[in-house]
Amino acid sequence: MMLSAVMEDYLKAIYVLHAEADENVKTSDIATQLDVKPPTVTSMLKKLAEKNLANHEPYQGVELTPTGESVALEVIRHHRLLEAYLTEELGYDWTEVHDEADRLEHHVSETFIDRLATRLDEPQVDPHGDPIPSADLDPVEDPSGTALINFSVDETVIIQRVRNQDPEILRYLGAHGIKPGTRVTIEEVTPIGMISVQPHSCETTVSLPTGVARSIRAHQTDEVSTPVP
Repeated sequence: MMLSAVMEDYLKAIYVLHAEADENVKTSDIATQLDVKPPTVTSMLKKLAEKNLANHEPYQGVELTPTGESVALEVIRHHRLLEAYLTEELGYDWTEVHDEADRLEHHVSETFIDRLATRLDEPQVDPHGDPIPSADLDPVEDPSGTALINFSVDETVIIQRVRNQDPEILRYLGAHGIKPGTRVTIEEVTPIGMISVQPHSCETTVSLPTGVARSIRAHQTDEVSTPVP
């Protein structure tokens, strides 16, 4: 089935939004995700429904059909493998790869992607900790983790995933050692919506707004918290 890049973008957005909320996706959420107007989304959803890629009922949200889900997983696989390749092989920073992969994901063959996966030794996640679908395009088991804001003071956790794609925020987080696989200790949670954490890879305490902390997923570790000297 030949689809436009725009259609593939919609399918990818619907899949990702559904994985986050585990419910039918609202038109308004798709509009926000893709930075388009709601009437534009409604028009596209009709086209996707005509191609048996999505089911959409007014005021009931949208869900992908099995065919639409397979297309979405294929595009997501392309995107996340490209992100991994750009960082590991071409020296891109994790702040740069999202937009670059967006441009490339629609224009590469399955042969290229399979060779890319082999070259990278079949990575399980991309640089932001997002899971990479397998070549079989089975539904990915998104590592849920827990939002950083939901941990308590003095808990030590391992960063699992950073859902925010804003380059400025990623640059700030990266500069302070907050990336998937790193350990941080929760230092303070303030009533005004800030959380302070101590990354174990540096000596500086980092303050994060609630919105940013919610986009960072982590899991607990048995490691005992020890302050950085």
